[in-house]
Amino acid sequence: MGVNLSIKDVPDHVAQRLRQRAAANHRSLQGELMCIVSEAAAQAPLAAADVAGVAGMASADRPGVQLQGWKTVEDLLAERAASGWQPHPSMASAPLGVDIIRADRDAR
Repeated sequence: MGVNLSIKDVPDHVAQRLRQRAAANHRSLQGELMCIVSEAAAQAPLAAADVAGVAGMASADRPGVQLQGWKTVEDLLAERAASGWQPHPSMASAPLGVDIIRADRDAR
């Protein structure tokens, strides 16, 4: 049995382009979307190095492409440390989240 998928909040210009593509391929919008999804699912997954290369492309090179989650927390922290990032001095006196939660819990 098949699975129903739904994409919400599709921008009007994207939906219009998909309708045009479906008409050009003599398909319904549903048929065109099934073709696109089937082709994407048949492709081999990208290796981490490939994803890093695509993510580094300028948005003008790949309009509408958004990659998320391709870096680990450790990677992000290492990049931040390598850049020499330091918290603003005023943050030294700010309470830690754990202290706020503990105080709230203990107040009950």
